[in-house]
Amino acid sequence: MAISTLQKLSSQIHRLPSLSPLSKSLTHRSSATASATATTSSSAKVSDRIVKLFAIDVDGQKRPIVGLAGHTLLKALTNSGLIDPASHRLEEIDACSAECEVNIAEEWLNKLPPRSYDEEYVLKRNSRARVLNKHSRLGCQVVLTHGLEGMVVAVPEPKPWDIP
Repeated sequence: MAISTLQKLSSQIHRLPSLSPLSKSLTHRSSATASATATTSSSAKVSDRIVKLFAIDVDGQKRPIVGLAGHTLLKALTNSGLIDPASHRLEEIDACSAECEVNIAEEWLNKLPPRSYDEEYVLKRNSRARVLNKHSRLGCQVVLTHGLEGMVVAVPEPKPWDIP
């Protein structure tokens, strides 16, 4: 359905006389890439990529959340409403301000890859004590896998300096 809509829009764009040949070629390349991506991703079942996790919210309630393998923990927490999507628009470490900081349960720490130097730097920079909590991770840097099925994550309260 989405692919046919995309192809219809692409054909309508190509009919517009106001578009330059360069912009027409760019829209053609982007629509071809989008249809190729949609074809490969639609062939894999989404249900095969589901990773079920648990999150402890700021009120102490344990809530089930669902993410997809290959996506970040931040995306799963954002989709479940535990982290405000406006607080972290980019999933790149260069743009991170540690607003997606979470605490990982002890038994899951060794199942995650170690923190990168950049992740440690961001976490230390945004900690008032400049001491790194071993449970702290950035949700934007944790990529979900099926090995993390059942992981427990705590979403801490916003720091006083982060509240507008």
